[in-house]
Amino acid sequence: MFNNKKENESMSANKSGKNLPSVNMISEGTELKGTLETKNDVRIAGTLDGEAKAEGKVIVSSTGKVKGNIEAVDADIAGNIDGEVRVTNKLILRKSATIEGDIYTKTILAEEGSQINGSFHMSEDIKEEIKKNGSGLSSKLGSSKSKDDKSDKSVSKGKSKVKKD
Repeated sequence: MFNNKKENESMSANKSGKNLPSVNMISEGTELKGTLETKNDVRIAGTLDGEAKAEGKVIVSSTGKVKGNIEAVDADIAGNIDGEVRVTNKLILRKSATIEGDIYTKTILAEEGSQINGSFHMSEDIKEEIKKNGSGLSSKLGSSKSKDDKSDKSVSKGKSKVKKD
């Protein structure tokens, strides 16, 4: 009864037998202190007082606040970040987003109204740029280009607010 292999298999895998994506959540009204590390995606609607490191996507809702650095493959931010944002692929800043810190990313999409108070570091080879600045996650994510290829690098410093022309 308790050692039935068929019962154990059904409890450890979902019914389709496929690995479905999972999202960790910090709900509105929840406060977490410390470092959050995940191999999956994470959605933050509450407050994180510490770092968020994801081998997937970090989503910060409009009610979300992060007092620390974010490292991820992708990020979609609508809330407040007080720290560096290091994204090895695509960063999306929604109109309600406020970033107080430097941004390292390969590509960025910023909606009108989003605020960035820091410097940009953008490159096709952003994983190498992040490594130079002390990030641990980038080594897990790998690099697709050599260290010598810096052809697509751009840096911008200062305050900026995205405005529509």
